[in-house]
Amino acid sequence: MVFSAAGVSLRRVAAVLLFTLCCAPGGAAAAELRVASKKFTESIILAEIATQLLRADGLKARHLQDLGGTRVLWSALLNGEIDIYPEYTGTLQQEIFGGESRRDFIGLQAKLKEHGIAMTAPLGFDNTYVLGMLESRAASLNIRSISDLRRHPELALGFSNEFMSRTDGWPNLRRHYRLPHLEVTGLDHDLAYRGLQSGAIAVIDLYGTDAEIDYYQVRRLVDDKRFFPEYQAVYLYRRAIADAHPGGAATLAALQGNIDQDLMTEMNSRVKIDRRDVGEVAAAYLRSQLQVDSVYQARSRAERLRATTLAHLSLVLISLSGAIAVAVPLGVAAAKHERLGRCLLGFCGVAQTVPALAMFVFLIPVLGIGAAPTIAALFLYSLLPILRNTASGLRDIPPPLIESAAAMGLPAWERLRRIELPLALRPIMAGIKTAAVINVGLATLGALVGAGGYGQPILAGIRLDDVGLILEGAIPAAVLALLAQYWFEFIERKLLPEY
Repeated sequence: MVFSAAGVSLRRVAAVLLFTLCCAPGGAAAAELRVASKKFTESIILAEIATQLLRADGLKARHLQDLGGTRVLWSALLNGEIDIYPEYTGTLQQEIFGGESRRDFIGLQAKLKEHGIAMTAPLGFDNTYVLGMLESRAASLNIRSISDLRRHPELALGFSNEFMSRTDGWPNLRRHYRLPHLEVTGLDHDLAYRGLQSGAIAVIDLYGTDAEIDYYQVRRLVDDKRFFPEYQAVYLYRRAIADAHPGGAATLAALQGNIDQDLMTEMNSRVKIDRRDVGEVAAAYLRSQLQVDSVYQARSRAERLRATTLAHLSLVLISLSGAIAVAVPLGVAAAKHERLGRCLLGFCGVAQTVPALAMFVFLIPVLGIGAAPTIAALFLYSLLPILRNTASGLRDIPPPLIESAAAMGLPAWERLRRIELPLALRPIMAGIKTAAVINVGLATLGALVGAGGYGQPILAGIRLDDVGLILEGAIPAAVLALLAQYWFEFIERKLLPEY
C-alpha cells in the first residue's frame, strides 16, 4: 500500500537507477568528445572555443561547464569521463605533479604521456597568479610588491578556496615570503573583487588576464621573489581520444599561439563586464581570428529553464524513488528489531551529517562526474527521514490493535500489509515529504559535478555577478520545493484515511 500510494515500484526504481548510472558520463562509450571547463570564466571561454571548433570540423562535441577545480577535472580526464579541458603549465608543474616534473615543456609532455594524456603547444598567453590590492589602498600604504606585505600584518587577506590549499598557493607562498598574516579567508574567486571593493579584504589572488583588474583599478603586486611559475594556457586531451578521432588533435592544434594576453583579457571582459554570452564570444573569436564560420545560437531563458527543470526533476525523482524503495523496508526492519534499528539509524544519521560538498568529493572517485554521484548523494541524504518516520510510525501503533490482529490469526506479513503499514502511512508520507524538499535544495549542488539542474544558472550567476541568472535557478528551485511539499500534502488529504 505504501508503494501504491507513492506510485513507486521497486523493480522500476532499480531499472531507472541502472539506466541512469549506465548513461551518466563515463558509464558508456560516448560518441561525442566531452570538453570540460573549470569554474571560472576564462576556462569556460577556452573550452567553448574548442567545442565550437571541433563541431565546425565535423566532430561531435559537448561542453560540460563549471565542473569544479583542478583535481576534479584532472581525475575525470584520467578516468575517461571527459576527453579535453584547458589547463595551465604552472598548474601542471606545481599542483598536479607537485614539482616533480621538469619545468620545461618537454618534461611536462613526457610526464603527461605516462598518464596517457597529451598536451597542445601553448595557446599564446601566460595567465599567472598575481596578488592584488585596490590601487588607492596600495598607494596609501606604499605597497608595490608581495614582500612589502610583511610590513602590514594587520591586512586581511582573501584567497580563492583552491588557492588556499594548492601547492602553488597560499601555504607555500606564505613560507616563501615569510608573511606574518593570520587573518586569511577562503572564498569564491568571483566574489573576491566584491570583498576588495567593500574594504572587507585588502589583498586577493588574481589571474593575470582577469577583466576586473582594470575595471576595479587593482594594483598587481610584483612577485619580487619569483614564487609563481609561468602559467601558459594549453589543452589537455586523452591519447586514446586522439587515436579514435585523429582530426580532433589537429583541430586543437589550430589554436596554438593564436590567443595572446590582450585578446584573452578582452574576451574575459566581454563575458564578465559586458555580460556577453560565452558562446557568442567564442564564435566571434573563431570568425575573426581563424576565419571559421561557427554557427552558435544562444538559448532563450525559456529553453534554459526547460532544460534545467528536466535535469533537476530527474535527479530528485530518481534519488527519491530509490530512497523510498530502500528506506521503507529498512524502517520496517528497524521497528521490528531494536538493535538493528539503532544501527540503521546511526548509519543514516552519520551520512546526514556529512557536508554535501564533501559527499560529492567522496563519491566522485567511485561514480565519476555527472548525474551518478549526485543521485547517490541525494539518495543517502533521503534515507534518514524516511527510515526514521517509518520506524516511528510502526512503533507508535497501539499494541492492542496488533494483538487483536494476531488473535484473529493473521500472519505477520498480513498484519504488516493490512494493519500496520496503513496505520503508519501518515508519518511515512511525512518522511517522504521531508526527503523530497531536502533533495530539491541539495540537487542544486549537482551542477558542481556536471549534473545540471537549477544549480547551473546559480553558479553562472555567481561567476558573472549576475543576479538575474542566480534568480533563474534559485526561484524555480524554491517553487519546486513548495510544489513537492504541497503534492505530498495533497496525497495525505485525498488518499490517506482519516483516523
